[in-house]
Amino acid sequence: MTALPVTVGDTLALLSSGNYIADRSLATAVHLSLALKRPLFLEGEAGVGKTEIAKVLATTLGRQLIRLQCYEGLDIASAVYEWNYARQMIEIRLAEAGQEGRETVEQEIFSERFLIKRPLLQALEPTIGGPPVLLIDELDRTDEPFEAYLLELLSDFQVTIPEIGTIKATEPPIVIITSNRTREIHDALKRRCFYYWVDYPKADRELEILRVKSPGTGEALSREVVAFVQKLRQTDLFKLPGIAETIDWTQALMQLDVLALTPEAINDTLGVLLKYQDDIAKIQGSEAQRLLNQVKSELAGAATA
Repeated sequence: MTALPVTVGDTLALLSSGNYIADRSLATAVHLSLALKRPLFLEGEAGVGKTEIAKVLATTLGRQLIRLQCYEGLDIASAVYEWNYARQMIEIRLAEAGQEGRETVEQEIFSERFLIKRPLLQALEPTIGGPPVLLIDELDRTDEPFEAYLLELLSDFQVTIPEIGTIKATEPPIVIITSNRTREIHDALKRRCFYYWVDYPKADRELEILRVKSPGTGEALSREVVAFVQKLRQTDLFKLPGIAETIDWTQALMQLDVLALTPEAINDTLGVLLKYQDDIAKIQGSEAQRLLNQVKSELAGAATA
């Protein structure tokens, strides 16, 4: 287990050691969340690196990562706990055969040994390596009642089970919540967290990320890829490519032995970069050629400056 970073600079170094290239404002939000033991709510478009922060923190701090992947219809039984009904029924049958009293049976079957612990309850348990990293991923996919249930957990790091009572963490887990903003999250939940909007990176930081995530890529191709993706993000597309798509596209180009962007290479691999047919149809052909010409012209001008 690694000690928590003492300063913002230490947090930057910690993230960097996990191959996560963050700017200082993001490192500050992470540092404050760790130091003050408050959940960190990360909002932004898909593919900008929100989930990766939780993974990197778990790896670099030597903590267990507990991930709750949210989806429509997620309920307490899947996220927090449920009773092992099969074992309870067996216990009831055995008790009946042994002529045990009803009250005794009820106390027994609603004890922790019949409790199936799901991610949120698991995150409250003490562990040898220190409190785990709890990732509540894509919270915007759930509904408002589930958000309301989270309020107790996020404010007091505890959950209440009617049959048992309140289970509270001896030491709070590191909580990272992500949202792609497909819907607004209620203010009551946001107030319990520190908030940070994870935006698309500027060109220089995206190039640095690419050097770390795809180190075998030539410098010239990396610069062209980043410049082209930056141009795409200024285009009116249904879904703009994130950092994840930039990395995937670069690795796909490398697999095809592409040393420099060409209209043919772009048209053949747009499905790696863009995920909607309307977006692909809009960029393929003359628009890809136009954007590539701008990229090469600007890079040439910067090289001679």
